[in-house]
Amino acid sequence: MKLKTKGEHIEYWATQSIDDLEASEVLYVGKKYLQALFFSHLALEKVCKACWVKDHAENTPPKTHNLIFILAQTNLEISPRQKEFLLEINRFQIEGRYPEQLTSLAKLTNATIARTIMNEAKQLQQWLLNKVQ
Repeated sequence: MKLKTKGEHIEYWATQSIDDLEASEVLYVGKKYLQALFFSHLALEKVCKACWVKDHAENTPPKTHNLIFILAQTNLEISPRQKEFLLEINRFQIEGRYPEQLTSLAKLTNATIARTIMNEAKQLQQWLLNKVQ
């Protein structure tokens, strides 16, 4: 079995990121706002992992969902606003995994809030994709 090259690993994570952001749009249209934000986070997680792979000799990024932690281990310099956004969207991955927190998190989410967060996620995803190309 042929081992993947570094470029193939990066391409894998980047492609998965794009697919997940597309899935978040389908969920949004279906009025599944919490799930749409979960997938938006997942999309960012995967592109962050592509950045991690680019900056390391290894091709296996850390098994974490914390976007700030992943990016802190790269050569990227993120702005204070980007860091603030990453903190915000991290909630939808971490808290969204636990049933007891889903109800309270769902109450904080509506179409307008979801669209705003998703638009910012898309911008950040594009910025990160440009960094791994």
